[in-house]
Amino acid sequence: MRFASRYLLAVVICGFAFLRPAAQCPKRPDPGTVVEDAVSLNSVNGVLKAELTTRHSVDSSGYNHYCQNYKTDKGEVESPTLRLNQGDQLVLDVKDRIESDDTSGGMDMDMSGLASCGDGGTPALSSTNVHFHGLNVPPICHQDDVLTTLLQPDKPAFEYSMQIPKDEPPGLYWYHPHVHGFAEFQVNGGAAGALVVGGMEKLHPEVAGLTERVFVIRQQYLVPWVPGPYQLSINYQVAAFPSFPSPIIKMKPNEKQFWRVANATIQDFMPLQVWFNGKPQQLELIALDGYPLAKPRLQDTILVPPAGRAEFIVKAPPQDNEAIFISLAYSTGPTGNPDLQQELGKIQVSDDADESQEAKNIAAAPSAPVGHIKFADLSEQKPTTVRKLYFSEEFGGTNGPIQFYITVDGQKQKVFEANEKPVITTHVGAVEDWIVENHALETHAFHIHQIHFKVLEVDGKPVEDQDLRDTIEIPFWEGPGHPYHSFKGRFDFRDPTIAGTFVFHCHILLHEDLGMMHKILVLPK
Repeated sequence: MRFASRYLLAVVICGFAFLRPAAQCPKRPDPGTVVEDAVSLNSVNGVLKAELTTRHSVDSSGYNHYCQNYKTDKGEVESPTLRLNQGDQLVLDVKDRIESDDTSGGMDMDMSGLASCGDGGTPALSSTNVHFHGLNVPPICHQDDVLTTLLQPDKPAFEYSMQIPKDEPPGLYWYHPHVHGFAEFQVNGGAAGALVVGGMEKLHPEVAGLTERVFVIRQQYLVPWVPGPYQLSINYQVAAFPSFPSPIIKMKPNEKQFWRVANATIQDFMPLQVWFNGKPQQLELIALDGYPLAKPRLQDTILVPPAGRAEFIVKAPPQDNEAIFISLAYSTGPTGNPDLQQELGKIQVSDDADESQEAKNIAAAPSAPVGHIKFADLSEQKPTTVRKLYFSEEFGGTNGPIQFYITVDGQKQKVFEANEKPVITTHVGAVEDWIVENHALETHAFHIHQIHFKVLEVDGKPVEDQDLRDTIEIPFWEGPGHPYHSFKGRFDFRDPTIAGTFVFHCHILLHEDLGMMHKILVLPK
């Protein structure tokens, strides 16, 4: 990994020159048009089988697009929404068709001693794989392994096949590439889609009968590794008002809709609001990170970190009111990149508002107790171990590159290496409390694969809403004389299906690519 920054700098200097700019990705929506939901693929008789092809192109403004294409009768579409139910089987054939003239041989990364899954070889910008973010599925080959699974261009399709657990929380998940060293480039290019596990209406009948919208917020930089101007988009439509007309979200007067919003940006922390005539409105929060809340709650701002998801009910205003969907500015600290306020869409209210092409109504269903889903009894479990971890950064010399670390307290700071040994070893059946601090001058987003964790404390104080999350923000350190910000969470390793090696990391993807990540090994019982 010590050569990673050198390799990525070469990519920046070359401006992706070794990637062929031929149009391999579908044309994205024009600014100022109606926001459409992605095409939905639904499981049939308990199985969802589909084929995705990863491609690349460059648009007329110089932005690199990475796309996960699905072929329909009307041509290829990007990043379909995958819809499954608890207990369903997902079978996804993925082909890498990223055309590349790269002769550099990829990142100089020591892969010795690692098992190989997929096509093998050296990770490069034209390599890919898929991570099923938030799903509580095995971290093994052909399921949700990101450490050894590598797909290379022009090889046969690789099959992902996994069962959605029968007690999987209903909610919004997402999928995206996770090749270490190159995740930021491909997600920056838009290679990310939504995955919905059905059944929310059984736990929260408030959403039954409502029109559901799935909004995936993405982010694109001209060169993602270099700080500078960026664009947000909503379902691939650029949201850059006033430089471009704002995307249009259609609703009927006083209509309630169920919005499922995924923050698929590479680094943007998003305080989401809905404004009527300049005033923030109450939103009825239903779920976070794909996990239903114990009880819905009203709040006017929902902070969604990079990779986080929020599901909430929005009520439209009466006609003749100005309404917008907006992400507020968020301070990420002295060394962080600025997250600017941005209007994500204008809510256009009219009696004859048509539903989005792919929007759907959620049917009513018999209610079911929350106790039937995974992690529901976590508050009642006593921790077997308490661990402390921390984020930190350091400059590598005068004006040199920043090194990014996540460290287990008592261990030596180091960046991630592909062939490293796990820094944490636990076992199936363990329930652990982790305290994660931020010693850096910028905000970080903690994420762990395979499980959710229950938030117990923030900055050493118990929280009223002990939500289940898979990604959480930890604000920046204000400097000497100030305490480090932190959270304490309860981590559940009781499920035998998650035995194996997986990772935890910062979900600012540049930080993950440059080594702010490590392995955890969960031994079978």
